[in-house]
Amino acid sequence: MTDALTEGFIELDRVEKVFDVRKKTGFLRRERHQVRAVDSISFTVARGEMVGYIGPNGAGKSTTIKMLTGILTPSGGRLRVAGIDPSRERTRLAHRIGVVFGQRTTLWWDLPLIDSYKLMHRMYRIPDARYRENLDRLVELLDLGALLDVPVRQLSLGQRMRGDIAAALLHDPEVLYLDEPTIGLDVISKARVREFLRELNTERSTTVLLTTHDLSDIEQLCSRVMVIDHGRMMYDGPLTGLHEIGDGERTLVVDLERELPPIEVDAARVVKIDGPRQWLAFPASASAAPLVARIAAEYPLVDLSVREPDIEAVISRMYAEKATS
Repeated sequence: MTDALTEGFIELDRVEKVFDVRKKTGFLRRERHQVRAVDSISFTVARGEMVGYIGPNGAGKSTTIKMLTGILTPSGGRLRVAGIDPSRERTRLAHRIGVVFGQRTTLWWDLPLIDSYKLMHRMYRIPDARYRENLDRLVELLDLGALLDVPVRQLSLGQRMRGDIAAALLHDPEVLYLDEPTIGLDVISKARVREFLRELNTERSTTVLLTTHDLSDIEQLCSRVMVIDHGRMMYDGPLTGLHEIGDGERTLVVDLERELPPIEVDAARVVKIDGPRQWLAFPASASAAPLVARIAAEYPLVDLSVREPDIEAVISRMYAEKATS
């Protein structure tokens, strides 16, 4: 436990995962080759940290999560979660982690949602008072009250996702792995889940590793992001640094008192005008403060906001630069 607290709650040191794949090459012939899904990945996550782990399909994200839970055994390297080797002590670790896989459910398909929770109450040996307290809180925050008596197979994808998130948290895990947690959710449900995760992280210092294709999840929840591609780490650092590496742009949305010609300021350009509202693009690495100050001094300003660059576009540029280098 000491190592987990001083060095990192989650630790990976040159972790690899290699799969043997057999491909049919003739009527009775099969060719065997290896696929390196994770290639010497190293990182640490501190207790209470919320980190985004992103990359394209097939990059190695889900394979990493499965090794962190003990579902898969690494082919090489060293991996620890709270000082525990997941592949050797999977049962012991299970009581300290929660997992949500967006495309797979941990709920019992033909049972009402509440019955799945009752089974988990027994499986994890959650004290009765704590179970009732956690269940009541999760049902309220995730708006599950009307769904508790509905069989899981009758739930929509968004309803099931909320049910899975609650199931993963009933036993008070210290670390939560989220793989596409907002898939299938409408805008209101996404906002509710994001607010819930922020509250969980703040109040209980739950460590969260978030994998998602909805990059607004990363922007709203994580200050640190790791980008993986073909099993290798491309970037590990603050979200702002990712924008700078990708040479992205931020957008200043300016609301004026009346419709005017395009705003003219140094180091920014107008990209769109709609009545009294104008959109100005400027480098992501630049401070918005001088730009805001000048516009406020020279134009009849009503309101303004700064929009961060689209992370997906930034990552696409990173991949393109890597391919041409």
